[in-house]
Amino acid sequence: LIGASGQPAAFGPEILEAMARLNERPIIFALSNPTSRAECTAEDAYRHTQGRAVFAGGSPFPKVEMNGQTFVPGQANNVYIFPGVGLGVMASDATRVTDEMFAAAAKCLDEQVSKDDLEQGRIFPSLARIRDVSAAIALAVAKVAFAGKLTAMKEPSNLPGYIKSLMYDPVYSSYVPVKKHG
Repeated sequence: LIGASGQPAAFGPEILEAMARLNERPIIFALSNPTSRAECTAEDAYRHTQGRAVFAGGSPFPKVEMNGQTFVPGQANNVYIFPGVGLGVMASDATRVTDEMFAAAAKCLDEQVSKDDLEQGRIFPSLARIRDVSAAIALAVAKVAFAGKLTAMKEPSNLPGYIKSLMYDPVYSSYVPVKKHG
């Protein structure tokens, strides 16, 4: 069930319960932004499907505690794909971006979802791993570029290392103002 209508509560209890009757693991994507416009909340999706929903929102939702289990709602957001695609294109100096690159990125993203992620109800990897996920996606995209001869660049001998060397590291020195005496 995919919602992108911007109609809050469009997926009411009756709809969610019907999805649960018809599906062992009902897929509920309430994708409207902001959260106040979502078709249902993560809590509603889990509650009305007895915790069986595979849920993702277009906006972030808080964790849901239910029957001793913690569910971590997924956020269907391009933050998982586009940084890695951009880095892979840049690292390979690809002359164009192809459907095959996006297919490789999607497959790679799927491979990044751990058993632990799935047990917590996540359909995407934890955002705490976003740098590693982006590097893996960049590698998959760059491999498509090199294999498809979409670049004049010679493939680096250590492509994963080369990609990591291109990643921006958001670590800054701490600056403390000096008090002037005088």
